[in-house]
Amino acid sequence: MAKYQHVRVPDEGERIQAQDGRLVVPDRPIIPFIEGDGIGRDIWRATKLVLESAVEKAYGGRKKIVWMELYAGEKAQRVTGEVLPQETLEAIREFKVAIKGPLTTPVGSGFRSLNVTIRQALDLYACVRPIRYIPGVPSPVKHPEQVDFVIFRENTEDVYAGLEWERGTPEAKRLMEFLRDEFGVQIRPDSGVGIKPISEFGTKRLVRKAIQYALQNKRRRVTLVHKGNIMKYTEGAFRQWGYELAAEEFPEVTITEAELWEEHDGRIPEGKILINDRIADIMFQHVLTRPKEFEVIATPNLNGDYLSDACAAQVGGVGIAPGANLGDELGVFEATHGTAPSHADKDEANPTALILSGVLMFEYLGWPEAARLIREALARTIQQKRVTYDLARLMEGATQLRTSEFAQAVVENMDAVLAGAPTP
Repeated sequence: MAKYQHVRVPDEGERIQAQDGRLVVPDRPIIPFIEGDGIGRDIWRATKLVLESAVEKAYGGRKKIVWMELYAGEKAQRVTGEVLPQETLEAIREFKVAIKGPLTTPVGSGFRSLNVTIRQALDLYACVRPIRYIPGVPSPVKHPEQVDFVIFRENTEDVYAGLEWERGTPEAKRLMEFLRDEFGVQIRPDSGVGIKPISEFGTKRLVRKAIQYALQNKRRRVTLVHKGNIMKYTEGAFRQWGYELAAEEFPEVTITEAELWEEHDGRIPEGKILINDRIADIMFQHVLTRPKEFEVIATPNLNGDYLSDACAAQVGGVGIAPGANLGDELGVFEATHGTAPSHADKDEANPTALILSGVLMFEYLGWPEAARLIREALARTIQQKRVTYDLARLMEGATQLRTSEFAQAVVENMDAVLAGAPTP
Protein backbone atom coordinates (compact mmCIF):
# COMPACT_ATOMS: atom_id res chain seq x y z
CA MET A 1 0.00 0.00 0.00
CA ALA A 2 1.28 3.45 -0.96
CA LYS A 3 2.33 6.01 1.65
CA TYR A 4 0.42 9.29 1.62
CA GLN A 5 1.22 12.65 3.14
CA HIS A 6 -2.27 14.12 3.52
CA VAL A 7 -4.59 11.19 2.85
CA ARG A 8 -5.51 9.06 5.85
CA VAL A 9 -6.15 5.46 4.90
CA PRO A 10 -8.84 4.00 7.22
CA ASP A 11 -7.83 1.26 9.61
CA GLU A 12 -10.90 -0.78 8.69
CA GLY A 13 -12.07 -1.82 5.23
CA GLU A 14 -10.33 -3.46 2.30
CA ARG A 15 -9.13 -2.33 -1.09
CA ILE A 16 -11.02 -3.16 -4.25
CA GLN A 17 -8.84 -5.31 -6.49
CA ALA A 18 -8.80 -5.86 -10.25
CA GLN A 19 -8.24 -9.37 -11.60
CA ASP A 20 -8.45 -10.37 -15.27
CA GLY A 21 -10.22 -7.15 -16.15
CA ARG A 22 -12.87 -7.54 -13.43
CA LEU A 23 -13.29 -5.84 -10.08
CA VAL A 24 -13.13 -7.92 -6.93
CA VAL A 25 -15.21 -5.97 -4.41
CA PRO A 26 -15.04 -6.85 -0.69
CA ASP A 27 -18.05 -6.38 1.60
CA ARG A 28 -16.35 -3.41 3.28
CA PRO A 29 -14.61 -1.59 0.43
CA ILE A 30 -12.58 1.56 1.01
CA ILE A 31 -14.09 4.18 -1.33
CA PRO A 32 -12.22 7.47 -1.84
CA PHE A 33 -14.33 10.63 -2.10
CA ILE A 34 -13.70 14.27 -3.02
CA GLU A 35 -16.39 16.50 -1.56
CA GLY A 36 -15.96 19.18 -4.23
CA ASP A 37 -16.08 22.97 -4.27
CA GLY A 38 -19.04 25.31 -3.79
CA ILE A 39 -22.26 23.34 -3.36
CA GLY A 40 -20.15 20.18 -3.34
CA ARG A 41 -19.90 20.45 0.44
CA ASP A 42 -23.69 20.45 0.85
CA ILE A 43 -24.57 17.81 -1.70
CA TRP A 44 -21.80 15.48 -0.56
CA ARG A 45 -23.13 15.39 3.02
CA ALA A 46 -26.59 14.61 1.69
CA THR A 47 -25.33 11.99 -0.73
CA LYS A 48 -23.22 10.27 1.91
CA LEU A 49 -26.28 9.85 4.12
CA VAL A 50 -28.34 8.38 1.29
CA LEU A 51 -25.62 5.98 0.12
CA GLU A 52 -24.81 4.71 3.61
CA SER A 53 -28.50 4.27 4.45
CA ALA A 54 -29.17 2.34 1.25
CA VAL A 55 -26.33 -0.08 1.91
CA GLU A 56 -27.45 -0.63 5.49
CA LYS A 57 -31.10 -1.17 4.55
CA ALA A 58 -30.40 -3.29 1.46
CA TYR A 59 -27.87 -5.61 3.08
CA GLY A 60 -28.72 -5.51 6.78
CA GLY A 61 -25.17 -4.72 7.88
CA ARG A 62 -23.49 -7.38 5.72
CA LYS A 63 -21.94 -4.66 3.57
CA LYS A 64 -20.58 -1.24 4.44
CA ILE A 65 -18.71 1.56 2.68
CA VAL A 66 -15.55 2.76 4.40
CA TRP A 67 -14.93 6.31 3.18
CA MET A 68 -11.51 7.84 2.58
CA GLU A 69 -11.24 11.56 1.81
CA LEU A 70 -9.04 12.78 -1.03
CA TYR A 71 -8.26 16.40 -1.85
CA ALA A 72 -8.80 18.37 -5.07
CA GLY A 73 -9.84 21.93 -5.81
CA GLU A 74 -10.14 24.72 -3.26
CA LYS A 75 -9.93 22.47 -0.19
CA ALA A 76 -6.83 20.81 -1.59
CA GLN A 77 -5.26 24.24 -2.04
CA ARG A 78 -5.89 25.01 1.62
CA VAL A 79 -4.78 21.62 2.96
CA THR A 80 -1.88 20.75 0.65
CA GLY A 81 -0.95 23.93 -1.23
CA GLU A 82 -1.91 22.33 -4.57
CA VAL A 83 -5.22 22.20 -6.43
CA LEU A 84 -4.65 18.58 -7.46
CA PRO A 85 -2.02 16.74 -5.40
CA GLN A 86 -0.33 13.81 -7.07
CA GLU A 87 -1.29 11.60 -4.14
CA THR A 88 -4.97 12.08 -4.97
CA LEU A 89 -4.39 10.48 -8.36
CA GLU A 90 -2.22 7.77 -6.81
CA ALA A 91 -4.92 6.91 -4.28
CA ILE A 92 -7.59 6.55 -6.98
CA ARG A 93 -5.26 4.23 -8.90
CA GLU A 94 -4.72 2.15 -5.78
CA PHE A 95 -8.33 1.96 -4.57
CA LYS A 96 -9.91 1.69 -8.08
CA VAL A 97 -13.27 3.44 -7.48
CA ALA A 98 -13.99 6.98 -6.28
CA ILE A 99 -16.83 9.51 -6.16
CA LYS A 100 -16.50 13.28 -6.36
CA GLY A 101 -18.49 16.48 -6.19
CA PRO A 102 -18.06 19.38 -8.66
CA LEU A 103 -14.73 21.20 -8.85
CA THR A 104 -14.07 24.82 -9.82
CA THR A 105 -12.86 25.38 -13.40
CA PRO A 106 -11.72 28.93 -14.34
CA VAL A 107 -12.93 30.30 -17.69
CA GLY A 108 -10.43 31.90 -20.06
CA SER A 109 -7.45 31.85 -17.71
CA GLY A 110 -5.99 30.11 -14.66
CA PHE A 111 -5.40 26.40 -14.18
CA ARG A 112 -6.82 23.78 -16.52
CA SER A 113 -10.03 21.97 -15.69
CA LEU A 114 -9.39 19.62 -12.78
CA ASN A 115 -12.13 17.33 -14.07
CA VAL A 116 -10.39 16.99 -17.43
CA THR A 117 -7.00 16.59 -15.76
CA ILE A 118 -8.27 13.74 -13.57
CA ARG A 119 -9.81 11.97 -16.57
CA GLN A 120 -6.67 12.27 -18.66
CA ALA A 121 -4.17 11.48 -15.89
CA LEU A 122 -6.06 8.30 -14.97
CA ASP A 123 -6.96 7.42 -18.57
CA LEU A 124 -10.67 7.41 -17.77
CA TYR A 125 -11.49 7.34 -21.44
CA ALA A 126 -15.27 6.83 -21.30
CA CYS A 127 -17.60 9.42 -19.83
CA VAL A 128 -20.86 7.54 -19.33
CA ARG A 129 -24.04 9.62 -18.94
CA PRO A 130 -27.37 7.79 -18.54
CA ILE A 131 -30.29 10.01 -19.56
CA ARG A 132 -33.50 8.71 -17.97
CA TYR A 133 -36.65 10.44 -16.83
CA ILE A 134 -37.76 10.36 -13.19
CA PRO A 135 -41.58 10.60 -13.05
CA GLY A 136 -42.72 13.87 -11.57
CA VAL A 137 -39.70 15.98 -12.54
CA PRO A 138 -40.73 19.10 -14.52
CA SER A 139 -39.57 18.89 -18.14
CA PRO A 140 -39.66 21.30 -21.12
CA VAL A 141 -40.70 18.51 -23.53
CA LYS A 142 -44.08 16.80 -23.97
CA HIS A 143 -42.94 13.21 -23.51
CA PRO A 144 -39.82 13.05 -21.33
CA GLU A 145 -40.72 9.45 -20.43
CA GLN A 146 -39.60 8.45 -23.93
CA VAL A 147 -36.02 9.46 -23.12
CA ASP A 148 -33.97 6.48 -21.94
CA PHE A 149 -30.50 6.21 -23.41
CA VAL A 150 -26.86 6.19 -22.34
CA ILE A 151 -24.20 8.44 -23.84
CA PHE A 152 -20.61 7.18 -24.10
CA ARG A 153 -18.44 10.26 -24.61
CA GLU A 154 -14.75 9.83 -25.43
CA ASN A 155 -12.95 11.50 -22.55
CA THR A 156 -9.28 12.03 -23.39
CA GLU A 157 -8.93 13.35 -26.95
CA ASP A 158 -10.53 15.92 -29.28
CA VAL A 159 -10.20 19.59 -28.37
CA TYR A 160 -10.16 18.60 -24.70
CA ALA A 161 -6.60 17.32 -25.14
CA GLY A 162 -5.57 20.87 -24.21
CA LEU A 163 -3.34 21.38 -27.27
CA GLU A 164 -3.93 25.10 -27.70
CA TRP A 165 -1.87 28.26 -27.60
CA GLU A 166 -2.89 31.80 -26.74
CA ARG A 167 -2.97 34.55 -29.34
CA GLY A 168 0.35 36.35 -29.72
CA THR A 169 2.48 33.80 -27.86
CA PRO A 170 5.71 32.55 -29.45
CA GLU A 171 4.22 29.05 -29.62
CA ALA A 172 1.14 30.23 -31.50
CA LYS A 173 3.26 32.22 -33.94
CA ARG A 174 5.61 29.27 -34.58
CA LEU A 175 2.71 26.91 -35.20
CA MET A 176 1.04 29.31 -37.62
CA GLU A 177 4.34 29.86 -39.42
CA PHE A 178 4.85 26.11 -39.73
CA LEU A 179 1.36 25.62 -41.15
CA ARG A 180 1.93 28.48 -43.60
CA ASP A 181 5.38 27.37 -44.74
CA GLU A 182 4.78 23.61 -44.87
CA PHE A 183 1.11 23.34 -45.89
CA GLY A 184 0.17 26.74 -47.30
CA VAL A 185 -2.41 27.29 -44.57
CA GLN A 186 -3.06 30.94 -43.77
CA ILE A 187 -4.35 31.76 -40.28
CA ARG A 188 -5.12 35.30 -39.14
CA PRO A 189 -2.19 36.46 -36.97
CA ASP A 190 -4.48 37.56 -34.12
CA SER A 191 -5.75 33.99 -33.63
CA GLY A 192 -5.44 31.57 -30.79
CA VAL A 193 -4.78 28.12 -32.26
CA GLY A 194 -5.53 24.58 -31.18
CA ILE A 195 -5.18 20.99 -32.40
CA LYS A 196 -7.97 18.40 -32.43
CA PRO A 197 -6.58 14.83 -32.20
CA ILE A 198 -8.88 11.82 -32.62
CA SER A 199 -7.12 8.46 -32.79
CA GLU A 200 -8.11 5.02 -34.00
CA PHE A 201 -7.02 3.60 -30.64
CA GLY A 202 -9.10 6.05 -28.59
CA THR A 203 -12.13 5.66 -30.83
CA LYS A 204 -12.16 1.88 -30.88
CA ARG A 205 -11.81 1.39 -27.14
CA LEU A 206 -14.71 3.79 -26.57
CA VAL A 207 -16.97 2.08 -29.12
CA ARG A 208 -15.96 -1.31 -27.71
CA LYS A 209 -17.12 -0.24 -24.24
CA ALA A 210 -20.38 1.12 -25.67
CA ILE A 211 -21.15 -2.14 -27.49
CA GLN A 212 -20.22 -4.19 -24.43
CA TYR A 213 -22.62 -2.08 -22.38
CA ALA A 214 -25.38 -2.64 -24.93
CA LEU A 215 -24.84 -6.41 -24.80
CA GLN A 216 -24.76 -6.52 -20.99
CA ASN A 217 -27.88 -4.37 -20.61
CA LYS A 218 -29.98 -5.77 -23.48
CA ARG A 219 -29.85 -2.53 -25.48
CA ARG A 220 -30.39 -3.02 -29.22
CA ARG A 221 -28.99 0.16 -30.83
CA VAL A 222 -25.57 1.82 -30.70
CA THR A 223 -25.42 5.14 -32.56
CA LEU A 224 -22.15 6.84 -33.55
CA VAL A 225 -22.56 10.65 -33.43
CA HIS A 226 -20.05 12.75 -35.38
CA LYS A 227 -19.53 15.78 -37.62
CA GLY A 228 -17.69 13.75 -40.24
CA ASN A 229 -19.21 15.58 -43.18
CA ILE A 230 -17.05 18.60 -42.26
CA MET A 231 -14.17 17.21 -40.14
CA LYS A 232 -13.57 14.22 -42.39
CA TYR A 233 -10.25 13.01 -41.01
CA THR A 234 -11.06 13.34 -37.31
CA GLU A 235 -14.79 12.91 -36.73
CA GLY A 236 -15.27 11.18 -40.08
CA ALA A 237 -12.56 8.77 -39.01
CA PHE A 238 -14.35 8.28 -35.68
CA ARG A 239 -17.36 7.04 -37.63
CA GLN A 240 -15.27 4.77 -39.86
CA TRP A 241 -13.28 3.29 -36.98
CA GLY A 242 -16.47 2.70 -35.00
CA TYR A 243 -17.94 0.62 -37.80
CA GLU A 244 -14.63 -1.22 -38.22
CA LEU A 245 -14.52 -2.12 -34.53
CA ALA A 246 -18.04 -3.52 -34.64
CA ALA A 247 -17.22 -5.63 -37.71
CA GLU A 248 -13.87 -6.82 -36.34
CA GLU A 249 -14.83 -7.70 -32.75
CA PHE A 250 -18.62 -8.17 -32.74
CA PRO A 251 -19.48 -9.56 -36.21
CA GLU A 252 -21.92 -12.16 -34.88
CA VAL A 253 -24.08 -9.74 -32.92
CA THR A 254 -24.00 -6.44 -34.87
CA ILE A 255 -25.62 -5.29 -38.10
CA THR A 256 -25.44 -1.98 -39.96
CA GLU A 257 -28.37 0.19 -41.00
CA ALA A 258 -27.92 -0.86 -44.61
CA GLU A 259 -28.17 -4.52 -43.63
CA LEU A 260 -31.18 -3.72 -41.45
CA TRP A 261 -33.21 -2.50 -44.42
CA GLU A 262 -31.77 -4.67 -47.17
CA GLU A 263 -32.02 -7.96 -45.29
CA HIS A 264 -34.44 -7.50 -42.38
CA ASP A 265 -37.10 -5.02 -43.60
CA GLY A 266 -36.09 -2.46 -40.98
CA ARG A 267 -36.56 -4.76 -37.98
CA ILE A 268 -33.63 -5.60 -35.73
CA PRO A 269 -33.32 -9.42 -35.61
CA GLU A 270 -33.45 -11.12 -32.23
CA GLY A 271 -30.01 -11.25 -30.63
CA LYS A 272 -28.56 -8.50 -32.83
CA ILE A 273 -27.46 -4.92 -32.13
CA LEU A 274 -27.88 -2.21 -34.75
CA ILE A 275 -24.78 -0.04 -35.32
CA ASN A 276 -25.72 3.19 -37.08
CA ASP A 277 -24.54 6.79 -37.17
CA ARG A 278 -25.95 10.31 -37.17
CA ILE A 279 -24.38 13.67 -37.92
CA ALA A 280 -24.13 15.75 -34.75
CA ASP A 281 -26.32 18.70 -35.75
CA ILE A 282 -29.32 16.63 -36.85
CA MET A 283 -28.84 14.45 -33.77
CA PHE A 284 -29.89 17.37 -31.58
CA GLN A 285 -33.20 17.45 -33.45
CA HIS A 286 -33.65 13.68 -33.37
CA VAL A 287 -33.20 13.33 -29.60
CA LEU A 288 -36.02 15.85 -29.23
CA THR A 289 -38.39 14.54 -31.85
CA ARG A 290 -37.55 10.81 -31.98
CA PRO A 291 -35.88 9.90 -28.67
CA LYS A 292 -37.14 6.30 -28.69
CA GLU A 293 -34.81 5.59 -31.63
CA PHE A 294 -31.73 5.83 -29.41
CA GLU A 295 -30.46 3.50 -26.71
CA VAL A 296 -26.65 3.78 -26.57
CA ILE A 297 -24.79 6.72 -28.12
CA ALA A 298 -21.02 6.84 -28.75
CA THR A 299 -19.45 10.19 -29.61
CA PRO A 300 -16.20 12.17 -29.58
CA ASN A 301 -15.47 14.40 -26.64
CA LEU A 302 -16.88 17.81 -27.59
CA ASN A 303 -20.05 16.49 -29.21
CA GLY A 304 -20.64 14.31 -26.16
CA ASP A 305 -20.27 17.26 -23.81
CA TYR A 306 -22.88 19.32 -25.65
CA LEU A 307 -25.21 16.43 -26.35
CA SER A 308 -25.27 15.00 -22.83
CA ASP A 309 -26.18 18.35 -21.27
CA ALA A 310 -28.83 19.05 -23.92
CA CYS A 311 -30.37 15.62 -23.40
CA ALA A 312 -30.27 16.07 -19.63
CA ALA A 313 -32.44 19.17 -20.11
CA GLN A 314 -35.15 16.96 -21.60
CA VAL A 315 -35.48 15.03 -18.34
CA GLY A 316 -35.11 17.92 -15.92
CA GLY A 317 -31.60 19.36 -16.28
CA VAL A 318 -28.03 18.71 -15.22
CA GLY A 319 -29.06 19.11 -11.58
CA ILE A 320 -30.37 15.54 -11.72
CA ALA A 321 -27.87 14.15 -14.26
CA PRO A 322 -25.31 11.59 -13.01
CA GLY A 323 -22.01 10.68 -14.64
CA ALA A 324 -19.29 8.05 -14.58
CA ASN A 325 -15.74 8.28 -15.90
CA LEU A 326 -14.48 4.79 -16.65
CA GLY A 327 -11.19 3.25 -17.73
CA ASP A 328 -10.25 -0.38 -18.04
CA GLU A 329 -9.92 -0.79 -14.26
CA LEU A 330 -10.72 2.56 -12.67
CA GLY A 331 -14.01 4.39 -12.17
CA VAL A 332 -14.65 7.92 -10.91
CA PHE A 333 -18.29 8.88 -10.43
CA GLU A 334 -19.33 12.53 -10.36
CA ALA A 335 -22.13 15.03 -10.53
CA THR A 336 -22.09 16.59 -13.98
CA HIS A 337 -23.07 20.13 -12.94
CA GLY A 338 -20.90 22.96 -11.70
CA THR A 339 -20.08 24.35 -8.27
CA ALA A 340 -22.78 27.10 -8.15
CA PRO A 341 -20.80 29.14 -5.57
CA SER A 342 -23.69 31.57 -4.95
CA HIS A 343 -25.65 28.66 -3.44
CA ALA A 344 -22.75 27.15 -1.48
CA ASP A 345 -23.09 26.41 2.23
CA LYS A 346 -26.78 27.38 2.24
CA ASP A 347 -28.14 23.84 2.43
CA GLU A 348 -30.39 24.49 -0.57
CA ALA A 349 -28.77 22.80 -3.60
CA ASN A 350 -30.23 19.70 -5.24
CA PRO A 351 -28.08 16.62 -4.45
CA THR A 352 -29.87 14.33 -6.94
CA ALA A 353 -27.10 14.30 -9.57
CA LEU A 354 -24.50 13.20 -7.04
CA ILE A 355 -26.89 10.71 -5.41
CA LEU A 356 -27.57 9.12 -8.82
CA SER A 357 -23.83 9.06 -9.50
CA GLY A 358 -23.60 6.98 -6.34
CA VAL A 359 -26.28 4.71 -7.83
CA LEU A 360 -24.08 4.25 -10.91
CA MET A 361 -21.19 3.47 -8.57
CA PHE A 362 -23.20 0.80 -6.79
CA GLU A 363 -24.15 -0.78 -10.12
CA TYR A 364 -20.47 -0.72 -11.11
CA LEU A 365 -19.55 -2.42 -7.82
CA GLY A 366 -22.15 -5.12 -8.36
CA TRP A 367 -24.48 -3.89 -5.59
CA PRO A 368 -27.76 -3.63 -7.56
CA GLU A 369 -30.01 -3.97 -4.51
CA ALA A 370 -28.71 -0.73 -2.99
CA ALA A 371 -28.85 1.01 -6.38
CA ARG A 372 -32.46 -0.02 -6.97
CA LEU A 373 -33.50 1.03 -3.47
CA ILE A 374 -32.15 4.56 -4.00
CA ARG A 375 -33.73 4.91 -7.45
CA GLU A 376 -37.15 3.93 -6.19
CA ALA A 377 -36.94 6.00 -3.00
CA LEU A 378 -35.73 9.02 -4.96
CA ALA A 379 -38.58 8.71 -7.47
CA ARG A 380 -41.08 8.32 -4.63
CA THR A 381 -39.78 11.48 -2.94
CA ILE A 382 -40.05 13.53 -6.13
CA GLN A 383 -43.55 12.23 -6.84
CA GLN A 384 -44.51 13.37 -3.33
CA LYS A 385 -43.34 16.83 -4.48
CA ARG A 386 -40.88 17.02 -1.58
CA VAL A 387 -38.02 18.66 -3.45
CA THR A 388 -35.28 21.29 -3.26
CA TYR A 389 -35.87 24.87 -4.41
CA ASP A 390 -34.82 24.36 -8.05
CA LEU A 391 -37.65 21.88 -8.63
CA ALA A 392 -40.10 23.37 -6.11
CA ARG A 393 -40.33 26.61 -8.07
CA LEU A 394 -41.43 24.61 -11.13
CA MET A 395 -43.93 22.29 -9.39
CA GLU A 396 -47.37 23.40 -8.27
CA GLY A 397 -48.09 22.41 -4.69
CA ALA A 398 -44.52 21.35 -3.93
CA THR A 399 -43.01 21.28 -0.44
CA GLN A 400 -39.60 22.95 -0.60
CA LEU A 401 -36.91 21.09 1.34
CA ARG A 402 -33.36 21.96 2.26
CA THR A 403 -30.59 19.77 0.88
CA SER A 404 -30.27 17.84 4.12
CA GLU A 405 -34.06 17.49 4.47
CA PHE A 406 -34.35 16.10 0.95
CA ALA A 407 -31.73 13.47 1.73
CA GLN A 408 -33.61 12.50 4.88
CA ALA A 409 -36.85 12.25 2.90
CA VAL A 410 -35.19 9.86 0.44
CA VAL A 411 -33.95 7.73 3.35
CA GLU A 412 -37.44 7.65 4.88
CA ASN A 413 -38.89 6.53 1.56
CA MET A 414 -36.48 3.60 1.44
CA ASP A 415 -38.50 2.06 4.23
CA ALA A 416 -41.69 2.57 2.21
CA VAL A 417 -40.05 0.91 -0.80
CA LEU A 418 -38.96 -2.07 1.29
CA ALA A 419 -42.42 -2.34 2.80
CA GLY A 420 -44.00 -2.37 -0.66
CA ALA A 421 -46.14 0.70 0.04
CA PRO A 422 -47.96 2.08 -3.03
CA THR A 423 -46.33 5.02 -4.81
CA PRO A 424 -48.27 8.27 -4.24
